[in-house]
Amino acid sequence: MFSKKRALVATAAATAIALLAGCSGGSSDTDSSTGATSGGETVSGGTLTIATATPPTSLSAQNTGFGSESLYTQAVYDSLLRAEPDGTISPHLATEWSWSEDRLTLTMQLRDDVTFTDGEAFNADVAAQNVLRFRDGTSSNASWLSRVADAQATGDYELTITMTEPDPSLEWYLTMNAGMQESPAAFDSPDVETTPVGSGLYVLNTDETVVGTTYVYDKNPDSWMPEEQYYDKLVLNLYADSSALINAIQGGQVNAGLINDTTTVPQAEAAGFSMVQYELDYQGLLLMDRDGTLAPELADVKVRQAINMAFDREALVDAFVSGYGTPTTQIWPVTSSSFDESLDSYYSYDPEGAKALLAEAGYPDGFTLSMPSSSAFPTQIFPLIQQQLADIGITAEYTDLAIGDFINDMIGAQYPAAFMQLQQDPTDWQIATFELTPEAIFNPFRVEDETVAELVDRIQQGDEAAGAELNTYVVEQAWFAPFYRMTTNFAVDGSTTAEAQTGNVYPYIWNIKPAA
Repeated sequence: MFSKKRALVATAAATAIALLAGCSGGSSDTDSSTGATSGGETVSGGTLTIATATPPTSLSAQNTGFGSESLYTQAVYDSLLRAEPDGTISPHLATEWSWSEDRLTLTMQLRDDVTFTDGEAFNADVAAQNVLRFRDGTSSNASWLSRVADAQATGDYELTITMTEPDPSLEWYLTMNAGMQESPAAFDSPDVETTPVGSGLYVLNTDETVVGTTYVYDKNPDSWMPEEQYYDKLVLNLYADSSALINAIQGGQVNAGLINDTTTVPQAEAAGFSMVQYELDYQGLLLMDRDGTLAPELADVKVRQAINMAFDREALVDAFVSGYGTPTTQIWPVTSSSFDESLDSYYSYDPEGAKALLAEAGYPDGFTLSMPSSSAFPTQIFPLIQQQLADIGITAEYTDLAIGDFINDMIGAQYPAAFMQLQQDPTDWQIATFELTPEAIFNPFRVEDETVAELVDRIQQGDEAAGAELNTYVVEQAWFAPFYRMTTNFAVDGSTTAEAQTGNVYPYIWNIKPAA
């Protein structure tokens, strides 16, 4: 069965707040690659300047975050494995790997020709140290390796990772910051948080970098993958708000950047930028108090189903995200094998039907539902939710909070339900341990369900059919009231192309390149 170890509240809060900055993982759908073409082969050289919205919490491989921070460290570090744009896991520093029959031992064969930029050699002992350092570090994703019991060099270039229990997502984690490899000479450096030393495509230029504003990288002259060094220099410029970003786009100061404010997309397009579009997060209501601790009404599945029927999702897409979204009632991403297109419309907009369900549940006159609100979200969101719930007899009673308090109170089980934007994780196991299991961050009331427990156990043991069953069950039981999958817009100019990355808010750095 799954572990009962709970995530630290501080880590949970950091993770949730990061989602609002656009750092969640997700899935790509349409228009995943774009950029102007002029015929011929891709031309390398010059400078690539990317707009970012979030500064790195750390540049050390041990403590760095991912998502909206991924570009800062992908430029410098190689990971043990690599995720292709469609989510396929490919060799990287690890060339081969295999699991024991009980899924408790992962053995990896490593490259023997990689050197860090300080001259230190990469080998299995270094890899083992990096894995354990990340597990024990302060990254908001450190819990990804919480099931790692040990990592050891079982040969000069053979790494063996042993687990306390199976983790179906471990290989995926090792494609990201959990698998990043840092020079052992940098481990104890006093500058490790700001001066990264890896074996990747680029080297941080500390002389030209202004911490918190601009990060400048030069091409690594000794890279073992020179074919992916499309630029001589990489610049990551931080823009604090959407106005600053659109001004930079219109002024030709950047080649690419993530546009979080969908109302500015037309301005970027008018400036000659194309949109790489992919579905990433979902927005909707989390119906968390399913045992009825604070809101007894939510313990009745008919009430939760009625709430789902209260929302005109097409109208919410237009009102909340300027039409950049797809209505849905499921939390699984389209790239998952467990995704079921029919579940996108499982609940139709039916206020009268919702009222009938409430009456069947014993609430013909409705009830009052306490929820948090925050100015960190667009102002139109909470009144519209309130209005549509009122149409079926439910009174939404809001307490307005600063975003930090909003997150802490929500994951601290202070409110029975809440509007939220959450990532659509790429694997069944990640979704389950993020939102469904008793210790999941976004199951703050620790609700247990025998069917969910059985299906999660099957997922953990490698049963690929269990994910689809779990998705269907969660929708039927109305654990959530999703509104839509959000369309993410990554803007590129005419000289640049990019390919969306399953499981990440930004395309990976090697998939942003000069247009042919």
